[in-house]
Amino acid sequence: MADLRDGDRRLARRSIAWGPRWLRRAAPAVEEAAEHTKLWWAAAGAMAAAGGWRGRTAAVAGVTAMVTAEVLSSGVVKQLYRRRRPPQQWVPPEDLRDRPDSSSFPSGHTAAAVAFTGAVAPVWPAFGVACGMSAVTVAAQRVHSGAHYPSDVAAGGVIGLAAAALVRAAPRLVRRGVF
Repeated sequence: MADLRDGDRRLARRSIAWGPRWLRRAAPAVEEAAEHTKLWWAAAGAMAAAGGWRGRTAAVAGVTAMVTAEVLSSGVVKQLYRRRRPPQQWVPPEDLRDRPDSSSFPSGHTAAAVAFTGAVAPVWPAFGVACGMSAVTVAAQRVHSGAHYPSDVAAGGVIGLAAAALVRAAPRLVRRGVF
């Protein structure tokens, strides 16, 4: 377990230090778009407005999975497992201004992004690809900005996939009388 933790810390430190100057300038825009799930609400609105039945179905699935992931990651797991964020010394001073105080584990931004994408993609694959690229960008930014360790982002991804799978399975479970 110590080796895994050490590897996680080394990878975080390298990820925070890595990258060209333009990437550091673009990162705040990515963070702002993902903050409070604004990016995913905007995507859902665009799909619902322009996509007809398929767009509305994808939007509802995406939002439902996103909310489920938010409840699981921030409402449950962050309360059960407290973890400090990467040390401030690793992060350039200009990236410290909006550093969260909450537990680092898991990444709620990543959980929401992956859940939204995982629920949208089966309904509207083309839009799912666009959401997937955005979700990967959000996940990478969370580590690069020093807000999370890679394992926090991986755990957020797992929670997001679980939320999307639950939303996709819910109609079948309701028909069977499980819910």
